[in-house]
Amino acid sequence: MPDGSSAHPAHPRPATRDVRLDFFRGLGMFIIFIAHVPRNPLNDWIPARFGFSDATEIFVFCSGMASAIAFASVFDRAGFVHGLARVLYRCWQVYWCHIGLFLSCATIMVAADQYFGTGSQFVNSLSIGSFFSDTRPALLGLFTLTYVPNLFDILPMYLVVLALIPVVMALSLLSGWAILLFCVLLWGLGWYGGLNLPAEPWGNRTWFFNPLAWQAIFFTGFAFMRGWLPAPPIDSRLVRLALAGVLLSMPFAHHWGIERLPDGFQVPNALIDKNNFGPLRYVHFLALAYLAYAAAGPGGANLRGPFVAICCKVGQQSLAVFIAGIVFSLMGGIALARTGYTIPMVTAVNLAGFGGLIAVAYTVAWFKSKPWAKRRMATSGAASSQSQAAE
Repeated sequence: MPDGSSAHPAHPRPATRDVRLDFFRGLGMFIIFIAHVPRNPLNDWIPARFGFSDATEIFVFCSGMASAIAFASVFDRAGFVHGLARVLYRCWQVYWCHIGLFLSCATIMVAADQYFGTGSQFVNSLSIGSFFSDTRPALLGLFTLTYVPNLFDILPMYLVVLALIPVVMALSLLSGWAILLFCVLLWGLGWYGGLNLPAEPWGNRTWFFNPLAWQAIFFTGFAFMRGWLPAPPIDSRLVRLALAGVLLSMPFAHHWGIERLPDGFQVPNALIDKNNFGPLRYVHFLALAYLAYAAAGPGGANLRGPFVAICCKVGQQSLAVFIAGIVFSLMGGIALARTGYTIPMVTAVNLAGFGGLIAVAYTVAWFKSKPWAKRRMATSGAASSQSQAAE
């Protein structure tokens, strides 16, 4: 973090979309869908099974980069008050997305139990039985974010991290070191100090994704996009170093012999803790990110073709796609539980889920393009031309 940074980026970024950011965000959405389908065999082949970090780091890091483009520029252009208002508006959107996602998923599981006559099988599989057995405190906790069931914890974490953007932008008026100290201090309180937020009003469980710790990876992406951290050079020595780090971590990963390793060779859980973002997760992700950055080529020159275009479209609508992906993954889990985990059914569920994510991305993009406004303008222009011709 360079000393003496200001509210303006050290190296201004172009306003055009970065294909690398959109592509890897989209790729992360597909991986997150796979990971959330219960007992999905493809889950054995996602990045989390080959190292310490997973698609969550992709989502949070890329969200930090996207937030630097979408929100930090408002601070530069319109001042702190308007920048603060823009961030609060986004927090408001994410908050209601979280509420709507939980209620939608809870409804789906209740409907599945009633339709198939399975009692509370699907409700309990989602670990939300307490919401129905003790509804009053759970409902109050849901709206105050003091009841955050597992699976519904990414958006609350994202919301809290977004709320820290005005603090970071204010600190940027002092120096880059002030930002670094703030982020490291929060991460230390979360990881080493164990400071976290309550996840249920009737117990001691805390948020699965500790926002105080996970903000570190968010603001790393934020700092890169702002130019507070310089883009690393593509150097063969750095590529070899990053590749070595990734390969060396594989024997200690989930499905690569960790259960067969002697106790003395196992990595302490605190270093790879997902809840509080252990430091080896950070190191592993940076190594993977550098390899992806090098493979993409300068400006993403190597990212071309139909698959890249589809991933970019999905990445451009990541919030809507993420919400849809959680819903689709639960529906896929219900289908597999009722029909069996056969190869044809697993293949069908995953392909249907991928198709659903793509359909949501293109549909949301269509609505955001406001085609009705374009049509109104075209109709108005045609009427004007006819009027002039009549004169």
